[in-house]
Amino acid sequence: MTKFERNSLDHYNFTLSEARDEQHDYFLQVFKPHDAKLFLLGRIWKKDQEKAFLFISIDANEFACSLPNLPFGGLWTHESIPSDVLEGFISFLLDSLLQLQVKRFAVTQAPAAYGNQADLFSYLLFKSGFDLENVLNHQILCGKKRIKKWLTQNFTKLYKKAKENKFNVTTGNIQSFTFLEEITTWKDDRGHKQPLDENRLIQQVSTYPERYFVITVLHDGKAVAHALAVKLTSESLYYFYSAINPKNQLRLTGQLMMAYLLKLSVEQKVSLLDLGSSEANDEPNHKLIYFKNKYADTYWNKSTWIKSL
Repeated sequence: MTKFERNSLDHYNFTLSEARDEQHDYFLQVFKPHDAKLFLLGRIWKKDQEKAFLFISIDANEFACSLPNLPFGGLWTHESIPSDVLEGFISFLLDSLLQLQVKRFAVTQAPAAYGNQADLFSYLLFKSGFDLENVLNHQILCGKKRIKKWLTQNFTKLYKKAKENKFNVTTGNIQSFTFLEEITTWKDDRGHKQPLDENRLIQQVSTYPERYFVITVLHDGKAVAHALAVKLTSESLYYFYSAINPKNQLRLTGQLMMAYLLKLSVEQKVSLLDLGSSEANDEPNHKLIYFKNKYADTYWNKSTWIKSL
């Protein structure tokens, strides 16, 4: 069994070992990638208590990543950790991965809205020789009061308008995946790429059905939009895959999709609604950014760092 250990400053110590039957609030990171040769868990400890962790997948090409095919991986902390300890942890991971013959190591760090040391960790990755490979910008609405305030001020009038214009909206856990076919068709009609791994999504939904939701907007009884959201953590809802039928040009369609997403956020009692990044074929989608800004007016970067070993 692979395991590395190192003592650090102020009673901290580090370990890196194979991940086995882990349970974490950010549940997606416990899924072992299908191409993983090794699936590891790096931990920062203090007096035998876990203070932070980071999952790493290593494939057959000796490429280590935290984490592939997920919204993000990176460092998650249970409490504030001194910067020199975090820097020591990065050094420990690099030394350990080098012993495992890893050639490159990439980290996609969650936006700072998910943890107040995310930007500090990104800074320390940069100072440890990592290069910035990619940046995506997430639009996020933080705070239960702010989410509920928007709903209180806007939902009733939108609901009334929907009824007047023969709209209806359904929200719930995913019962079937037929809606994915419509999303694919609508995205193809718009010339947009299809980044979703449907087989992996089906596996995740089957394992954690209570964490996934689909919002469907209907006009005259026919589906004209679908939005997929996942409760990433107990405190966050992430809207990550959606499409509107390009033949439907009514502004109310998108407004209802967002309104019911905020309603779902209140029902799930989350304090963070992440509307994700807004790109079309790897370019900024300014129209979508403008639209989301009406609902989430703060911007947080998700950075991917990479280093050759």
